[in-house]
Amino acid sequence: MKIIIFGPPGSGKGTQSNLIMQKYNIPIISIGDILRNIMLKKNQLGMLIKKKIQTGMLIDDNIIIDLLMEKIQNNSMNSFILDGFPRTIKQTKIMNKKNIVINYIIELTLNKKILYERILGRRIHIPSGRIYHVKYNPPNISEQDDITHEKLTTRIDDNIQTIHQRLCEYQNMHEIMMKYFHTIKNNKITKYTQINTEKSIQNVFSKIKKFIKLNKNL
Repeated sequence: MKIIIFGPPGSGKGTQSNLIMQKYNIPIISIGDILRNIMLKKNQLGMLIKKKIQTGMLIDDNIIIDLLMEKIQNNSMNSFILDGFPRTIKQTKIMNKKNIVINYIIELTLNKKILYERILGRRIHIPSGRIYHVKYNPPNISEQDDITHEKLTTRIDDNIQTIHQRLCEYQNMHEIMMKYFHTIKNNKITKYTQINTEKSIQNVFSKIKKFIKLNKNL
């Protein structure tokens, strides 16, 4: 089972991807997480990626595609959740060329005002990828991970200026994803749905499970 989950920043992609992973035992390939892990190495590639992310710019297609294919091939993945990919027409063409056939495309939507509130209140535990929010999903102890009690951090790209830039980039990504879906929708394999994420995490996840169940044998 191969899934693409996409939506504007703050729409809950990371949270829902983790729930899907736990429910169906499918690994997540998060381009954002891969890039952030590379940044921690502080080598030439890491510094280049850090500079682009801090200014809200997209990473070069060739870098993204090489990292994605390395992840898939090294782990011999037959099932996965793609979070943050594809973002460009070139990336969708490479997917088709590499015969990466997607079963489910899940688009998450969210009101812009709530989106800003969610992003600015987001806190993460970097080693595990666990995500919290000061209002919607607070940790048991303020600013501490529930399991390790290590200090939570704010992502470097969770600021108003970068959010605005990322929203502009997302509008372009949305158009690309729709074009991509319309080119493959007749293959009778790929199914698409759009889910509003203003309600609770579990409410959204219930809709995702229903969508997968209804189309699982198609």
